[in-house]
Amino acid sequence: MRSLSERQVNVRVQLRDGENVDGWIEYFDDGMVRVTREGLPNLFIYKHQIRTITELTRRRLNRDGSAS
Repeated sequence: MRSLSERQVNVRVQLRDGENVDGWIEYFDDGMVRVTREGLPNLFIYKHQIRTITELTRRRLNRDGSAS
């Protein structure tokens, strides 16, 4: 998790109830994770509520700057 936080890569956090939260991990400690989201409130999620954390693939940019 330290690597995800240091690199601030986009992740998907799947909670035990099936809900997914997308953002990046800005902070974590022994009991919780802070997920920062673009244009939405930041969330503090208890680790015992998390099923998985998956790094999202980065979009490649074409030569004209558009995403593929």
